[in-house]
Amino acid sequence: MPHVIVKLWPGKSEQQKQELAERITKDVMDVLHYGAESVSVAFEEVKSSEWREKVYQPDIIAKREQLYKQPGYDMNDL
Repeated sequence: MPHVIVKLWPGKSEQQKQELAERITKDVMDVLHYGAESVSVAFEEVKSSEWREKVYQPDIIAKREQLYKQPGYDMNDL
């Protein structure tokens, strides 16, 4: 039962989020062989001013061993 949470800065349209959710669902189905009924996708908008404390530190730095794709940015550049 994969549940995917996408954390992103605010400003993307509902249409963009819906399309991304559909693509993520399709890829989960194709790669992991789950049916659409088993997949859920959520979006969590995080202000850029809060990204370091709410995402970068707890989800990227503290859980680096769980990442399969590292970010290509440096927090000092944001």
